[in-house]
Amino acid sequence: LAQAMSVIGDRRSREQKAKQEREKELAKVTIKKEDLELIMTEMEISRAAAERSLREHMGNVVEALITLTN
Repeated sequence: LAQAMSVIGDRRSREQKAKQEREKELAKVTIKKEDLELIMTEMEISRAAAERSLREHMGNVVEALITLTN
């Protein structure tokens, strides 16, 4: 039982570390204020959601909009 708990703990730790690394990579992406405002206005979503979408698509406003409309 202790070994199983250890395995679960290790897996959670790895998943958390991977998530933190992903967030660091996304934070490095430069986004334009105009693109952010366009997505917020057209899609009627929050600033955080628009920013996340833009960062996930490396600042590409067209790709972000396509994903949000699907």
